[in-house]
Amino acid sequence: MIRNETALREQICTRTLDNGLRVCYLPKPGFSKTFAILATDFGSVDASFTFEGQRYDTPAGVAHFLEHKMFEERDGNALQKFARTGASPNAFTSHTMTAYHFSCTDRFAENLEILLRLAFVPYFTADNVEKERGIIGQEIGMMEDTPGWQVFCGLLAGLYHEHPVRVSIAGSVDSIAQITPETLYTCHRAFYSPRNMVLVVCGTADFDEICRLATQFSPQDAPTIGQRHYGTRRDTVAAPLVTRQMPTSLPQFLLGFKDEPLRPGESRLRRGLLGELAARILCGDTAPLYATLYEQRLIGRDLDTDYMLLPQAAVGMIGGESRDPQAVRAAVEAEVVRLAHEGIDEALFRRMKKAVYGLRLRVLDAPDVYARQQANALFGGEDYLDCIPLFDTIGAADVQAVFARWAQPDRSCLSIVAAD
Repeated sequence: MIRNETALREQICTRTLDNGLRVCYLPKPGFSKTFAILATDFGSVDASFTFEGQRYDTPAGVAHFLEHKMFEERDGNALQKFARTGASPNAFTSHTMTAYHFSCTDRFAENLEILLRLAFVPYFTADNVEKERGIIGQEIGMMEDTPGWQVFCGLLAGLYHEHPVRVSIAGSVDSIAQITPETLYTCHRAFYSPRNMVLVVCGTADFDEICRLATQFSPQDAPTIGQRHYGTRRDTVAAPLVTRQMPTSLPQFLLGFKDEPLRPGESRLRRGLLGELAARILCGDTAPLYATLYEQRLIGRDLDTDYMLLPQAAVGMIGGESRDPQAVRAAVEAEVVRLAHEGIDEALFRRMKKAVYGLRLRVLDAPDVYARQQANALFGGEDYLDCIPLFDTIGAADVQAVFARWAQPDRSCLSIVAAD
């Protein structure tokens, strides 16, 4: 299927292979680099699942551990193969996705073959798993020494009672000690099924060749995907305040509002736009409250806003450095209540809506970001470009409804990392 967006001068070519793998090509004529990403709808929150009639509660960090080990192959290491072609490869694990990607200026077909082989042909042994344990343990130690990561993990632990998002993506040294080759093979079978994965290429390539290579180097069969378990959902937060001590010049904070999870049939892209608009209107760098808090020297220019959508969970966030995070919390929560009851100034709404619209358009000129956003959208049954017409469906009242949810009792948590 070919979709043309003439107003944006963009085209999307998509095809679903017989084994269920969704292949997408985003042409960028004239661009020197081509970016390819192969992603599976499997992240750190998917540690508990039922597969082939058996319940598995895998150790925290298994998705991230699996990502590391997929580069290991019987005939060497995929990173070394990419190095010989001149490509720039990498991978990442998020709460909801594991992805492998590369960018190159030539030898695209050869690089794509390497990418497909590394993701679909696992090779785990007791020795190479044990070796990786030490490497990931060092990575975990570095993350635990990062105040920004600790304040983020603290917020999620405070917001949720049982949801696995409470646990750090990489797990802990103790949890990864329990990971075995058998654990990794089980997770690979359960979630690296072609029907649970997408391949997105952005740049200059031949779509038919992409599909031919994907057909040749992906499994012909598509195993059933594991059924995930996220625990019992509760509307209230687990803890309204989470504090941790680390060496910092100023306290770092993250204030989060627990939102309702995505409803069946609801557009993931539209909900993301609503959440981002709400966070920016509340305390974005051109919002009235931001100016007030800045003038009072309660926040700095590092203040950031975000909205995160997860399976059976969603959260709006505001964070940065502050000499008095509790005062910032009081002011922000009061503004949430005001916006929920009084509504949003129309001029402010239009300005923020245009700002978010502009940010979405800028993504189209960054092939790596565009491809990642398209992969994420495909997992929700949408295209990234769907967000453009979705802007016309969003009014101030829709965002006010978000604030009404955030203003309910016991829906917020403040995470602070301060000097010990």
